[in-house]
Amino acid sequence: MIQLKDISFKYKQAKEDTLKKIDLSLDEGKVLAVIGPSGGGKSTLLRVISGLEKPHSGQIHINNTHMTHTRPEKRTVGMLFQDYALFPHMTVAKNIAYGLEKGFKHKKERIKEMLELVDMAGYEKRYPHELSGGQQQRIALARALAPSPNILLLDEPFSNLDTELLASIREELFKVINSLGITTIMVTHNIKDAELFADQTIRIENGKMKAIV
Repeated sequence: MIQLKDISFKYKQAKEDTLKKIDLSLDEGKVLAVIGPSGGGKSTLLRVISGLEKPHSGQIHINNTHMTHTRPEKRTVGMLFQDYALFPHMTVAKNIAYGLEKGFKHKKERIKEMLELVDMAGYEKRYPHELSGGQQQRIALARALAPSPNILLLDEPFSNLDTELLASIREELFKVINSLGITTIMVTHNIKDAELFADQTIRIENGKMKAIV
């Protein structure tokens, strides 16, 4: 489903590469966990895969299509950001609809379907500030999944949740992912998340892939 070959990336003001010749492949329907220390390049890897950043060398193939320089909206990749990145001035329904292309048919039906998927039916008219952290995460997931992406990227999906909520919401999130069979890459600091839900785990440290578990 996704293959990275010799991916290197450097931020403009950085002295050295943030990612250094990363090679990885992930089969359809599998979950990959990316672990490692802060600042090691984990989140940057997701940004490169999503198209938010462009590598200065290497190739990205998604579903057997070369997409190294393809615009983010054309990559069939959904992303759940660490802070959820919901638009505060938009209702839940409009947040979910944001990622759908203009002219998307049956938009209302798709929004309803996504809300039911994440167990948030009836919240269409709410605003993000009216939701708990766990509810915001569900809406962010619904928005990421609404365009039916081939790949789902999760950037520290549980870091903003209270400890009391963590176990239940973690199970709910992966219940949805498993039900869809969507190929998923998850960045996490928590090795337990990787042990519980990942089919494959890699470690990135100082921009290099250190190990595959």
